[in-house]
Amino acid sequence: MLNMCDADILDSNIVQGDLTMHISKSYYGGEMVDAAKASDLLKNSSIINMVGKNTVSLSIQLGIGSKDGVKKISGVPFLIVFKT
Repeated sequence: MLNMCDADILDSNIVQGDLTMHISKSYYGGEMVDAAKASDLLKNSSIINMVGKNTVSLSIQLGIGSKDGVKKISGVPFLIVFKT
């Protein structure tokens, strides 16, 4: 399982109404990676939980995620992918 987010939202709260999503360092912040490493991780993971414009866009460009599966909280996209 891979948890990945954009660096600029790490350790922040995304709030929309009664819903709050905490992008914690303990869950998402294991390692900072460049786009090439991120691509490799996305390609080789079977379950992916991702948050942020850059991360979600990269997965869609790689054909891993689908625009139809993207949800947004306060304009911040998130996507969960289960590969079979």
